Amino acid sequence: MASTLEGGPHNAYELEFLFSSQSRLRFPPENLGETPEGIRLNFYREGGEIVGPRLRGHFQPVGGDWLLVRPDGVGMVDVRGTIESDDGALIYQTYTGVIDFGPNGLEQLRAGELPAVNLSRIVPRFLTSHPDYLWLNRVQAIGIGESRPDLGGTLYDVYQIR
Repeated sequence: MASTLEGGPHNAYELEFLFSSQSRLRFPPENLGETPEGIRLNFYREGGEIVGPRLRGHFQPVGGDWLLVRPDGVGMVDVRGTIESDDGALIYQTYTGVIDFGPNGLEQLRAGELPAVNLSRIVPRFLTSHPDYLWLNRVQAIGIGESRPDLGGTLYDVYQIR
């Protein structure tokens, strides 16, 4: 088969703003220490807010953020939890992503220090059975944000890819 690639995007897309979120996490994190894959930190969710044009609500105080910081200082995020909308719908949210702690990130974490601001990029997915939010089951989203120990959690803007 002959290639039709010509050095540019081949698929159109748009980003639609879904919501901003602020998650409250328990600090200090549970530190499992240095494993063969890197430093493992577990942050347990204590709550938080979701505010957007089609979804408003809060994070239930369940789930958490399981973070593995690799030897190169890159954090691999694995997050799971439940959103309760203002009208009572329960929505499961999961995402993976990347936090770049910088070239000295691993050394800082070994010393017990969390960097003040950590830029994050995530890819959320949602599951629900609530009839008003079934559209979320079809969404692939991206999130741009940061982890902020000084504020006790994370801040994200989440967009649907169309």
